[in-house]
Amino acid sequence: MTQAQPGSIWREARRWLPGVFISAVALYALFRMATWQDLATAFQTIQLPNLLAAVALSILSLVVRSAAWKALLADAPNLMQTFFIICQGYLLNNLFPLRAGEIGRAVFMGRAIRVSPFHVLSTIVIERVFDLAMAAILLLSTLPLAIGAEWAKPVATITLLLVLAALAAMFLMARYSEKVHGWVDRLFKRWPAVQGWLLPRLDSMLDGLGALKSLSQFLKVTFWIVLTWLLWVLVYYVMLLPIAPQAPLWWPAFADGILALGAAIPSAPASLGVYEAAMVAALSILGVAYSPALGYAVLMHFIQFATTAVLGFWGLARERRSLASLFKEARMQEK
Repeated sequence: MTQAQPGSIWREARRWLPGVFISAVALYALFRMATWQDLATAFQTIQLPNLLAAVALSILSLVVRSAAWKALLADAPNLMQTFFIICQGYLLNNLFPLRAGEIGRAVFMGRAIRVSPFHVLSTIVIERVFDLAMAAILLLSTLPLAIGAEWAKPVATITLLLVLAALAAMFLMARYSEKVHGWVDRLFKRWPAVQGWLLPRLDSMLDGLGALKSLSQFLKVTFWIVLTWLLWVLVYYVMLLPIAPQAPLWWPAFADGILALGAAIPSAPASLGVYEAAMVAALSILGVAYSPALGYAVLMHFIQFATTAVLGFWGLARERRSLASLFKEARMQEK
């Protein structure tokens, strides 16, 4: 067996150590400001019916998310394949650094439907673009309510229109991909270095947009992704009611938008610490006391982690594969 060189180990560590450090600092700061007695009291307020409803809605959101990705892949895989591959990808993200699950999803789905993993990865990138648009819409539409500032309303409206325009531009790029490629090719013809760097990346993105060339397919993907986000908001809502019974539905929508921004920060696997910090920050802005907010954040994170872990391991058992082999395949493709 070949031993890893110390230099390569250090280069690998430098990629994930900053995220681990950020997570550690976030966790230290969070739990430094709370007592275990307060957290225990916060956990005790959660009721079993709310917990069961949150788990059921979380699983339903994974099914709906699978339908969205299936549509992005031009309906090549079946829903069951897509569902378990998504769960396996989330399992990798929860256990290993550097978003190993995204590469893993591309590898596993590429093998399942016999296409290039790079093509599948481009659809995952497009999926993330939709997610960013939804996060922006949720956050900007609820921000004026959260901070109570009149000046925020026109700013939010203008930004929302820009987000919708970006989605429309993405559809047009998919519809007229050959023209877009030709236009960029001519535009940067005088700069071969830029052209050589840009065109392959553009082609990869246009490849991922291939399933969105028809308006019906674009609307189908949009519908499933919007429904996924609505289900996520409902998950947060049913768990929020025991600690904030008068909370309006826009509260979890605002928290979900803040959480999406927090997830973009480098962190340990599963966004440990960063997830809790973003959720506590959002709930604090809305007036929820610190300890109940932290208890809520910890419990919500555990529900999401446990749900995807159970379903991910179930998917592995169905395929008679191990977690180690799953991670190894993802890392080999990344290299």
